[in-house]
Amino acid sequence: MVLEVFFNALDIVFEPLLILFKDQPFMVILLIAAAIAFITTLANKLLVNQDRLEYLKKEMQGFQQEMMEARKTNDLQALAKVQKKQAEFMDLQKEMMTMSFKPMLVTFVPIIIVFWWLAQSALNTVVVKLPTIAYYVLLVPLWHMFYHPAPTTPPMAIEWLGWYILCSFGLSMLFRKILGIKGQGM
Repeated sequence: MVLEVFFNALDIVFEPLLILFKDQPFMVILLIAAAIAFITTLANKLLVNQDRLEYLKKEMQGFQQEMMEARKTNDLQALAKVQKKQAEFMDLQKEMMTMSFKPMLVTFVPIIIVFWWLAQSALNTVVVKLPTIAYYVLLVPLWHMFYHPAPTTPPMAIEWLGWYILCSFGLSMLFRKILGIKGQGM
């Protein structure tokens, strides 16, 4: 089976980390999140023309502002003018979407394989106990309304996937800053 080959390769790649952090498996998930966040951020940096994307975002914001003003004032001439521009801005929006999908096309399958491996590995039992303030600031109770943790999960804790998402989100923002990616995440 093809997945077995990938899983065996991931076992080999991550085995040193699993041995090094055998008493702290949450660190392995942190390092995997860091690697994936860095790779996806780097893919964004290399595959997306950041200056063009920033220009397109500003154009779209200007168009949306112009449309809101025309609707707010109920100016028929301004509305007609904005509607004429709408086709042009649909093309700009399409270009933005295409730019956003380039990095995803490159990184999606490898990330899915790593996630699948994580879910099948011993790391899927990792539970991270959070300080009370972090538990509430990160809105974990809200998340637990949609995703119910295992009955064995202690209070004020998140499971491996929540820990991965938390680490990945923070590290992605850091890597975006370091690599000079303009604007917000896509």
